[in-house]
Amino acid sequence: MIAQRIAALALLTAAGTVAMAADAPATQTIYRAATQAPSQGSADTFTGAVAVQPVFPAGAAVSMSAGRVTFQPGARSAWHTHPAGQYLIVTAGTGWTQAEGGPVEELHEGDAVWCPPGVKHWHGATPATAMTHIALSATRDGRNVQWLEKVSEAQYRKPRDR
Repeated sequence: MIAQRIAALALLTAAGTVAMAADAPATQTIYRAATQAPSQGSADTFTGAVAVQPVFPAGAAVSMSAGRVTFQPGARSAWHTHPAGQYLIVTAGTGWTQAEGGPVEELHEGDAVWCPPGVKHWHGATPATAMTHIALSATRDGRNVQWLEKVSEAQYRKPRDR
């Protein structure tokens, strides 16, 4: 019985890999930074000066996109969730992140964060320092983020009161 389940799982995995490979390009794809124009973060989903530059789009081979996001001092995202989770890799500066109900955590260059699917959180710069991170977000049902309410000034400043 166990052998049959393992064989069935292996067959399904192989079929999924073949299906993914059929949609994937036959060679590498390079996304040049110079061709990925940055844009200002929307005032609906960010507070302060935020620049968002795509790294690569979600495509047929992988349902994941990446963006380089730079938060100027005091800038941060609104509260949000990701239906398939999100990785953050801090590439410069110092920032903060918080999952709802948890402590505000400080992030530094080289740190990485995994935020599981559906976890309400925010991230951004500290009041005194900018932060840049690469955000890797998988998509589920064509979506990679659900934006919620903005982080209030009181919520944002709370870490300074500790």
